[in-house]
Amino acid sequence: MDRRSFLKQATASAAAVQLVPRQAVGKEPSSNPRALIMDAMGELRPIYEPPLVRQMLASGIDSITVTLCDPKAVGAEALELAVDGLMEYDRYLAAHPDLFIKATSVADVDAARRAGKMAVFYLYQNATQFDDDLDRVEMFYRLGLTSCQVTYNDRNLAGVGCRAEGGGDDGGLTDFGRDLIDRMNAVGMLVDLSHANMRTMADAIEHSRMPAIISHTGCNAVHEHVRNTTDENLRRLADHGGVVGVCQLRPFLTFKKQDNLHAYFDHIVHAVGVAGIEHVCIGSDRDHRVIEMTPEYIAELRAEEGSQVVNSELPYFIDELNGPRRMEVVWDGLVGRGYSEDEIEQIMGRNLYRLYEEAIG
Repeated sequence: MDRRSFLKQATASAAAVQLVPRQAVGKEPSSNPRALIMDAMGELRPIYEPPLVRQMLASGIDSITVTLCDPKAVGAEALELAVDGLMEYDRYLAAHPDLFIKATSVADVDAARRAGKMAVFYLYQNATQFDDDLDRVEMFYRLGLTSCQVTYNDRNLAGVGCRAEGGGDDGGLTDFGRDLIDRMNAVGMLVDLSHANMRTMADAIEHSRMPAIISHTGCNAVHEHVRNTTDENLRRLADHGGVVGVCQLRPFLTFKKQDNLHAYFDHIVHAVGVAGIEHVCIGSDRDHRVIEMTPEYIAELRAEEGSQVVNSELPYFIDELNGPRRMEVVWDGLVGRGYSEDEIEQIMGRNLYRLYEEAIG
């Protein structure tokens, strides 16, 4: 199906959707006794071959939420990239039915666990593909989009990103942003506040009728970085039932480039101390390949991220978390920090499952 036919069919389907508010629904946890492990925002690239994915599964990952396309585009290009990215992932998942289930609810996580597959949820890291047309929320929801960030790094129609000029203090959630969140709440699309400035983040948490997520961030009180979240907003998020995903992107966590695994767990421990054990999860934001800092890899990064790549911030990874079996390292590290098995299971998956159940269904 080409893009034009795809959009035409999707728009027609969206027009038939009756908007009713989502309600939290009770559900028994999976009967599978193995611990539930979910990644609130991780990488699953269509170039990943089955052996790599099987290593991810072997590490225990049951569910991953993936970014569908480059979030920096605006206007017509943003819509085009959003559609193309969604179609590309649909093709990738369909080509490997033994490995993946396209997920639109927690029931799909349960099904994936029973089948030994990975449940894959879809995310856009910006709202620019909607432009000013809120009917596109329903359109993309019908196509399988389950979560969307209100902003990326810059200012958009909905609010202000963390890297926008004057973004630290200049502006918050707009009237359009409030309408956007209302529409996302209505269809059951999770509100993601990663990359927002602190005022937009606070406004959105307060406005949303459903709990929100900051899927990949660090704690600003542990390591000051423009992408990290203040304690005030971590508490606010938890007070409204939301969840924060602690990322594994080294520049967000520490200046140290070696012997730095402790920094990752410092952020998790701090987030738990501020927001509570029920409101912290894993949001790796990392490639699952074993990365080597070769000229070819750096060229790949620059092709993807352009001027956002700063040499002084490389490498992005922590050595012990560089590869497809990192969830085993995370589990063992949480044991080392003194968490009980029940607490670790909350952080590794149950908190995110609860949030998805309530906000997505």
